[in-house]
Amino acid sequence: MRTSPEAPAVHRGKIELRVLGTSVTLQDHIREQAEQDLGIKLRFIVEDGSAVQRNGVMHPQSYDLYDQWFHSIDCLWPAHALQPIDLTRITRWDEINSLPRAGRLGKRVCTGAGSVPVDRLYVQPDNSLGRQSSERISMLPLTHNADSFVYLDDTLPAALIERGESWSWLLAPELAGRVALQADAAIGAIDAALAVEASGLMQFADIGNLSIEEIDALIATLIDYKRRGHFAGFWSSFAEAAQLMISNKVAIQSIWSPATVELEKAGLKFRLASPREGYRAWFGGLSLSRATSGRVLDAAYAYLNWWLDGWAGATMARQGFYIANHERSRDYMSDAEWAYWYDGKAAADALPGPIGEPLVAAGQRRDGGSYVARMGRIAVWDSVMDEHNYLVRRWAEFRRA
Repeated sequence: MRTSPEAPAVHRGKIELRVLGTSVTLQDHIREQAEQDLGIKLRFIVEDGSAVQRNGVMHPQSYDLYDQWFHSIDCLWPAHALQPIDLTRITRWDEINSLPRAGRLGKRVCTGAGSVPVDRLYVQPDNSLGRQSSERISMLPLTHNADSFVYLDDTLPAALIERGESWSWLLAPELAGRVALQADAAIGAIDAALAVEASGLMQFADIGNLSIEEIDALIATLIDYKRRGHFAGFWSSFAEAAQLMISNKVAIQSIWSPATVELEKAGLKFRLASPREGYRAWFGGLSLSRATSGRVLDAAYAYLNWWLDGWAGATMARQGFYIANHERSRDYMSDAEWAYWYDGKAAADALPGPIGEPLVAAGQRRDGGSYVARMGRIAVWDSVMDEHNYLVRRWAEFRRA
């Protein structure tokens, strides 16, 4: 197991690279390692998901690299906030697997619901985005995961558990007052729609792209639940999500993987659900601001390539995330780590977290199983819907109700 990537041949002196994104990937230990390996200065601009997207659209001069999710491309690309990434400058592009490049895992074709990464990956001759392969892309595919919800083992009624894990649990009357949702409309509304549909309250034509009428019906249902005290809170960052559960304010909530690391540290007995309806998936990556040029652009490409060198993928794995060229990460992980995080096997030894702290006990298994088992069961991708602005307004009404 290697401990750090080889330093690139060219160092960039004291060039500062500004990266706009969320706490999912903009973490101090990642910044420190990249600065050491690349010889540059990194300034991480960390905001919540909505603010990142808004500032990404409105202020491309304020950042050099945009670090977020493929569904955000639906807002940034039409606004001309980004410039294409030249694949001839991405040294390990051929190592990236078929999920973001072709929308499949091996022979298994993945769902078309929501903002499917490949549909907005390649820059077409007319500068639109599509799945027809080209030498330019909108975002370098990197971190991704299959998300669901987490619940405390000892708080769920046996009758609920007997029916099997389902998104409907987020609306179960037995859990009223102890449920939390993600605050971002582009994510939280999809979790809520999955819960409403799984509960048999509504059926959506396309759960990743709701109509105005469907949005109205969804929000009316959620407001009714909220006025009855069903929801205990909303979270914008994984730290907030973890704290809601650690402080015993909620028993069940939608979740991002790093929050489960904090729950492990706190000693909570919890499960990350593998809902029978499938996961809500997301794919993240890095894009270039339209304003990035010259030596800063060179440094930006060095940083893009650094993410594919293996070390970053290994530290992402220790938070429960996957990387687009995951085989490269094997050299930076022990056999026991790889077997646990990617193969879904029981941990042969105690495993460390992202900064070396004890995290996974020997014998423990990852909820949901292997990479293929988890990413092969996608119900919907995170999405910016056609009626996104209307959804955001109505979602805000729901949160205020």
